[in-house]
Amino acid sequence: MAEIAHRGWQPSSALARRRPVAHGLARLARRRSTIAFLMCLPLIVIVAGLVIYPACYAIVLSTLNKSQTRFVGLGNFTFLLSRDVFWMVVWQSAIFALSAVFFKALIGLITAHLVNNLPSRGQRKWRGMLLVPWVIPLALSTLGWWWLFDPTHSAFNWIIRAFGGTDIPWLSDPFWARFSVILVNIWYGAPFFLIMYLAALKSVPEQLYEAAAIDGANAWQRFVHITLPMMRNIIAITVLFSLIVTFANFDIVQIMTAGGPRNMTHVFATYAFLLGIRSGDIPLGASVSLFMLPILAISAVFILRGVRKRARDIA
Repeated sequence: MAEIAHRGWQPSSALARRRPVAHGLARLARRRSTIAFLMCLPLIVIVAGLVIYPACYAIVLSTLNKSQTRFVGLGNFTFLLSRDVFWMVVWQSAIFALSAVFFKALIGLITAHLVNNLPSRGQRKWRGMLLVPWVIPLALSTLGWWWLFDPTHSAFNWIIRAFGGTDIPWLSDPFWARFSVILVNIWYGAPFFLIMYLAALKSVPEQLYEAAAIDGANAWQRFVHITLPMMRNIIAITVLFSLIVTFANFDIVQIMTAGGPRNMTHVFATYAFLLGIRSGDIPLGASVSLFMLPILAISAVFILRGVRKRARDIA
């Protein structure tokens, strides 16, 4: 009996010692949301300090006069809407963003399919090489492109002359200047689409392609009826992200043309810099930058609504 009692007493005492630990772990598990919030709190503080506060302060600045001593309400916005140069900036920003995003998405989709069809060993090498434009700092790579387009020592014009052609005024003609900045943006941003689309292609089940091949579907039919529907959400989110980044692009235009010639390549960011920093009218520059907000907000609402609808249909 003593042995039995001893055997019976030892586990019960061990359970008694373990019970507070188990309750503590249960309480900790129930507080996972609190722990997650506390772990994200430093990032939230940084975002609030570097993004939310400047955005709110920009709204306040846009309602002041040039010397920031008097409240003018929407006066800066009405002044901008009455200027032809501002409407030209709106038009150029739309051309710059939409054309660049379209060609980045198209090139990224094509190259992603080409890389996905390579052997696994070759894919790693090509992925590394194709990501180089996206990895290089944008200001540094844009400066290299500026040297290539420079009218005095243009490498492109040297090649054109070698084939008997005439020099192209890459950065002094409005059409070619727009073409140049869009080309550099496509070169820089296409690898982002490539890596996103390649990851989406890897997630498409091979059984779907095999079943379609058995049913007699050709490559184009497999792409239209299998690949695109499976990639639709990632395409929409990638396009939205790239649209936001491209609309707010500053480095490429500022380094290559600084908005010239004759303000014909200005986008929102460079025009806001011209008015706010170079001209000293910070409230007016803040007003220009805020014009991007409704454009991007409307785009985000339409794109994310389609993503949520497709997600509900799949579920």
